Amino acid sequence: METQENLEEIGIGTKESLKLEPKTVKIVKATVEAVGDKGAKKVVCEVKHPDKEETIQISGAKLEKKGKLESTGLWVNLDDDKMLKKGSSTALFLQFIKASNIKELTDKECATVEDDSGYLVFKAY
Repeated sequence: METQENLEEIGIGTKESLKLEPKTVKIVKATVEAVGDKGAKKVVCEVKHPDKEETIQISGAKLEKKGKLESTGLWVNLDDDKMLKKGSSTALFLQFIKASNIKELTDKECATVEDDSGYLVFKAY
């Protein structure tokens, strides 16, 4: 059972969390990870941001689809040949960054922007 200590002493803090500005980042490592209850696969990039000592993870991109800018996760959707589906967000991001597969993302640089929720995503347009 969890202990309930200092409940009267823990209040609301006054310091805001550090928010990273959109800048160009370098991809240090790219992996495919299972996320959520259903274990859907997503590309997760470990990146070096110029304003932070530690690496951060980015798993989304803002890209142009059908003439509109759209923020989306880098989901791994495969076709019948076990290749990334043509036109999928991940395929479009790889084409934009000039990588022919997920492993080739390593050592690439890419600008970032904020998505609608304020999270950093790759700028792929």
